[in-house]
Amino acid sequence: MKVPHLGNGNTYIVPPQRNRPTARPPRWIIILLCLVSVCLIGAYIYPPGQYPACYFFSSNVCSPIKYWLPPIARELTDDEFASRVVIKNILSMPLIWPKHPKIAFMFLTPGSLPFEKLWETFFLGHEGRFSIYVHASREKPVHVSPLFVGREIRSAKVVWGKISMVEAEKRLLANALQDPDNQHFVLLSDSCVPLHNFDYVYSYLMGTNISYIDTFWDPGPHGNARYTEHMLPEIEEKDFRKGSQPGFDGRNCYADEHYLPTLFTMIDPNGIANWSVTHVDWSEGKWHPKSYRAEEVTYELLKNITSIDESYHVTSDEKVIH
Repeated sequence: MKVPHLGNGNTYIVPPQRNRPTARPPRWIIILLCLVSVCLIGAYIYPPGQYPACYFFSSNVCSPIKYWLPPIARELTDDEFASRVVIKNILSMPLIWPKHPKIAFMFLTPGSLPFEKLWETFFLGHEGRFSIYVHASREKPVHVSPLFVGREIRSAKVVWGKISMVEAEKRLLANALQDPDNQHFVLLSDSCVPLHNFDYVYSYLMGTNISYIDTFWDPGPHGNARYTEHMLPEIEEKDFRKGSQPGFDGRNCYADEHYLPTLFTMIDPNGIANWSVTHVDWSEGKWHPKSYRAEEVTYELLKNITSIDESYHVTSDEKVIH
């Protein structure tokens, strides 16, 4: 076929058109795609026995996906661990009262618990109604009670009066929240001892729906005078609270004495008892509460402590708040 080119008088030869066949992918690719599709559909409809079923037209269509995710090889940070607990254990928790509610006893200690045998006597016979968590900040505890064996959580160094104390408390709480049966959470130090039997404590706490947080407003120089604008915008001065803390000159703000009182005042002001279930004697006016020697621990002392039925605070402007 000749086609004249009008520009220069020359003639060009154009080859005749041919019908080319449509390109097709190799047959092995088609077979491979079909096999993969069949495997995915089969795994989607019939997941392995240890995974929850995933059916079409189900509200939990993608529920097996979270179980198929590979485990994280590295250790989670405290914030990551707390976030996972909130998402997995709290937000997904059914709004029903557990059949066997428990109290989580969370021990914050430098090492071994000096009163572990006493706590063992307190717990014995009440298995299934309590959980134990131990945060040892300095050294691995040596246990004298089998109830405490294997109850340590991942711990870190704690410095008195610093934010590391609050981080340890949050670490204990995050671990305790993984058990949906835990309904009340009691924070204890290595020097705490039980003053009532287990049945009394269990009935007392399970019969309430409030938080026993020692918190009050102190307008004096050793109370809200410790507030600084660096706490803004998260904390306003009107929300700043403190718990039991001795009054000393200066503006020292000890995180562990302010964090929980302020937090609960901000998020649940009507759900606070404004006093604690633990007895602490600050009458000596020292950095630490009064410690009792062995000869001072008498029946009369224990009777007097357990008979206390009111809580009062002395603010740094020398006013008494009941």
